[in-house]
Amino acid sequence: MATSNEPLQLNLGSLRSAMSLTLHTHHASRIWHGRAAAEGRPGIVGLNGYIAVMNKMKRGSEQDDPYSDWWMLRIEDKLDQTRTTLQTLRDQVDQALAGVPAALTLGENLNVQPVKLPLFVNAQLGFAAVYLLADYDDIARKLILAHHTALIDRSTLERWLNEGAHALRSLFSLAQQYRYSGCTRDDFAAKNAAARAALEKFGELPQDVLEGMRRSKFAPPVVRRGLQQRGDSAAAAASPTDEGAAADSAEAKSTAAGEDEPA
Repeated sequence: MATSNEPLQLNLGSLRSAMSLTLHTHHASRIWHGRAAAEGRPGIVGLNGYIAVMNKMKRGSEQDDPYSDWWMLRIEDKLDQTRTTLQTLRDQVDQALAGVPAALTLGENLNVQPVKLPLFVNAQLGFAAVYLLADYDDIARKLILAHHTALIDRSTLERWLNEGAHALRSLFSLAQQYRYSGCTRDDFAAKNAAARAALEKFGELPQDVLEGMRRSKFAPPVVRRGLQQRGDSAAAAASPTDEGAAADSAEAKSTAAGEDEPA
């Protein structure tokens, strides 16, 4: 038992929370899984692949990589555009459903056997896309109901479903272009070889981003490390590949983060 002169030691672990996403439509399920590349057919990154990239991007930002910070800002803007597109679709389908006569009651259009997917997300920008996919699933359910009840025709159904799916896949495709630079702002301040190589490969950065004055609202605190540790981190944060590759699969199955991030 600790005396009054001895500090109390609390060995607290990280917080964890079990999370899952329930989808009711095949349209949303296909966006989650994406499509593996095949002969004569390119792969399409899905939400699980996008989440893996966001986890890597967040780690890059923690390591003071200014390019990771710039990518986080770009993804934030793209998330806002996608959210606007889905809201427009929601307004359109709500307007269509408003044509139901008052004497007719339409219940929720739910799948009798929905798919429940476990979530392992370490980055807030990953969660933001999960919410968008859930919105799309809800919109798709309403669109299918509107078509079933003769409120919209087949071509309108397909056009609106495709618009929403394209917005989400465009977001995921942008994220797939992210690569970890392997340098920090200290490298740029020193104008060393690593900074010069990054500039040649990835191009110039906005000055306020390079100086760390403008970062994503979800940017993590920077963890300062030595040169050797940075080199090790660069290997750990290798650039993402197709979502069907084992690296992304392993990343997407990492431990779900709560308040504390994994070491």
